[in-house]
Amino acid sequence: MTQALNKMAKETNQKLTQMKKIVLLVLVVFQLSACAEMQQVMNQFPQTQGIGGIDISAGLKEALNNGISKQVVKLTATDGFYKNEVVKIVLPDELRKVDAGLRKIGLGSLADDGLKVLNRAAEDAVKEATPIFVDAVMNMSFTDAKTILMGNENSATAYLQNTTSTALYGKFNPVIKNSFTKVGADKVWANIITKYNLIPFVQKVNPDLTDYVTNQAMTGVFKMIAVEEKNIRTNLNARTSILLQRVFAMQDKY
Repeated sequence: MTQALNKMAKETNQKLTQMKKIVLLVLVVFQLSACAEMQQVMNQFPQTQGIGGIDISAGLKEALNNGISKQVVKLTATDGFYKNEVVKIVLPDELRKVDAGLRKIGLGSLADDGLKVLNRAAEDAVKEATPIFVDAVMNMSFTDAKTILMGNENSATAYLQNTTSTALYGKFNPVIKNSFTKVGADKVWANIITKYNLIPFVQKVNPDLTDYVTNQAMTGVFKMIAVEEKNIRTNLNARTSILLQRVFAMQDKY
């Protein structure tokens, strides 16, 4: 009886030992598989095909610089805002009643001039944007570049917007204020507001046009950069350098 029990105990221990070995082997295989899988993922990220971190950053910077040089510069020309329906500054809600009121009393040409000079002031102010954008692009990190490359069609524009908006507003606001004088907007709008406020029974207005045009000019700038970014991301012919072709090929793959 004792001999039989000893034999059973010995066989049980052998089975337990064998099971432990199997479990250990499974764990080792699982870990090796996981490591291999992780390595495969790492290998697929933009280090393949000779694309290193510097190339990614350089490619994104080139794309942004293209947006600045090709699109933002267009806004600085005469009618760059006024005749571009994508970014044209229209009157804020509170001034649409002013526009309508002036036209009712035969002052449509004055209303037209008022809209035009707002756009002229924006065109003048945007000339100050380029140095701020260049500084933001130069300071882009490798982490920023990776996030942007694998992001949506306006990720680079969003990065620029997040990193430059405060500086742009600070730069644009006084420039637009000066531009109002330079392009005659202050006189035109002083005349418009005076004439409108003389119309019987209307609610008098005194809008902050400097703040409004500043924000509208900034919105227009980012819209045009987004146009160029989308073009580079979706149109192979817009990738005009080998660097852009190589970097954005990684985006296409994913």
